[in-house]
Amino acid sequence: MEVPGRATRAEAPWKQLSAEELENQYCPSRWVIRRGAEETLKMYSHLGDKATKNARATRKSLLHVPYGDGEGEKLDIYFPGEVAAEGLPFCLFLHGGYWQSGSKDMSAFMVEPLTARGVAVVVVAYDIAPKGTLDQMIDQVTRSVAFVQRKYPCNEWVSLQIFLLSDNAGGRGLYLCGHSAGAHLAAMMLLANWTKHGVTPNLKGLFLTLRRGGWDASFEEIHDVDHFEIIWSLTQQDFVLTQMILSTILPEL
Repeated sequence: MEVPGRATRAEAPWKQLSAEELENQYCPSRWVIRRGAEETLKMYSHLGDKATKNARATRKSLLHVPYGDGEGEKLDIYFPGEVAAEGLPFCLFLHGGYWQSGSKDMSAFMVEPLTARGVAVVVVAYDIAPKGTLDQMIDQVTRSVAFVQRKYPCNEWVSLQIFLLSDNAGGRGLYLCGHSAGAHLAAMMLLANWTKHGVTPNLKGLFLTLRRGGWDASFEEIHDVDHFEIIWSLTQQDFVLTQMILSTILPEL
C-alpha cells in the first residue's frame, strides 16, 4: 500500500538478478585477473597446505583439539616458543571457502609470521555445507571462541575479508580474523549471546568493514592483490596486512 507523500523505496539491485547472475557475483574465483579460476584455486590450496605442514613441523602446537562433541568441531593452536600461554594474545582464524569448502588443515597461513612475534594462533574448523547450515556454522564458531576463552581465561574480548576494529589496547586478549566466508562468521560474533555460553570472551579487535554499522573502525585498501592473494600473502612477515595485524595486537611495534 502506498503512503501518500512518501517516496517508494527502490528495490535492492541484487533482487533483480537471476540465480545464475547472483552465483556469478558471489563466486570470487570467477573474478581473479592474473590467473584463471582453476590455477588460482590450485595455488590457494597448495600454499595453504604448505604453510600448515610447515607450521606443524616447526611450531609447538596442540592439534585437533575438540571444542565440542561434533566430528568437525576441532581447532589447532600454535604457540610462539616456550612462552606461557596465559600471557599471550591469541589470534583466532576462520577459513574461507564459500561456506562449502576449505579446512583448518590447509589454513595456517599466518602462523609463522605471528608466532615469530609472540602471538599464538588458533585455526578453527567448522562443518561446511551441505553438512553444516549457516546457523550451525555460526553456533560452532561461537562455541570455539568461548572454548578458547575458558581454556585461557587470562585472555579477555577481537576480528579480516578482511575487517578491523580495535580498542587500541593491544596485547593479551582474543583477536578474531576471518577470510571470505570466514569473515562473515567472524562478524557474526558481534551478535553472539555470550551469556548463553556462560563466558564473555575478551575480544580486543576484529579484522572486518564495520564503519557502516557505526563502529569506530579503520579501513585500509590493499593494492595489487585479489581475493585469494590477500590471504596467502599473510605467510609473509613484511606483507602490509601482516604488519597491520601485528601492530594492532602488539602496538609497541
